[in-house]
Amino acid sequence: MKHLLKLGDLSSTEINEILNLADQLKYELKNGIPHEVLKGQTLGMIFTKASTRTRVSFETGIYQLGGNGLFLSSADLQLGRGEPIKDTARVLGRYLNGIMIRTFKQSDVEELAEYSGIPVINGLTDYCHPCQVLADFMTIREIKGSLKGLKLCFIGDGNNMANSLIAGCIKTGMKIFVACPKNHMPDKNLCEEGKKANILTITDNPFEAAEKADVVYTDVWASMGQEKEAQQRAKDFKNFQVNAELMKKADKEAIVLHCLPAHRNEEITDEVLEKHAAEIFEEAENRLHAQKAVMVKLMKK
Repeated sequence: MKHLLKLGDLSSTEINEILNLADQLKYELKNGIPHEVLKGQTLGMIFTKASTRTRVSFETGIYQLGGNGLFLSSADLQLGRGEPIKDTARVLGRYLNGIMIRTFKQSDVEELAEYSGIPVINGLTDYCHPCQVLADFMTIREIKGSLKGLKLCFIGDGNNMANSLIAGCIKTGMKIFVACPKNHMPDKNLCEEGKKANILTITDNPFEAAEKADVVYTDVWASMGQEKEAQQRAKDFKNFQVNAELMKKADKEAIVLHCLPAHRNEEITDEVLEKHAAEIFEEAENRLHAQKAVMVKLMKK
């Protein structure tokens, strides 16, 4: 494991190792046990997309591990003035011990990893969101005890979250039902992989997807960069809301997850979000612990 560029790059064993380490680091933090295993190391954090959870969790996480976090917006870098990624990468690789990048194009993350010579972590692209899904799986394991054999249903846009959840379920043996409009499907290649692995079902009926589900997951209808499509997307997704009626189809012990921020009473009702707030905000906290585990795995000398 040299980088975390997308979840599909990791083996099942590597995912389990990250989750186990995340559990350990969470226990140590809660019990006041120091774990400054990255003392003296610096993580560069490149943001071309704004963030709450990604920035705060990575910056706090590297600090708790004894290192330093360096926030770099596109306005702070020559990338914003046209410097090629490969040139920026080769310079940053000489200054830093690791890079986290949150951006639009997956190819930018891949190029950064190719030329920097140091570990690169994908903090989000339009294609995938591996750090979020590691936190999601950590949360599911905490509540349900294991992952294999569970049914997860994702309701909404076939976006970066749907892609990463499919990739993660392929590796962990979870079943995933994705309910989305036919013109908002997940990545075609990932869909083919999921169906070949016999873990994926695609439907345009959210009630079918939610039937006896152990985990109900949703995300915003219009992601960052899609604001101009918001009005049309509201029409496309009007029947894809996680609400009390839909939750009646799920298992009576089902949990609800949302990567946040939530647009209440759009993709999820205020009622359902508040009923499942304990799980959703534990999931948000687990971004910190899962990402610390990733940093330790990649950056510990």
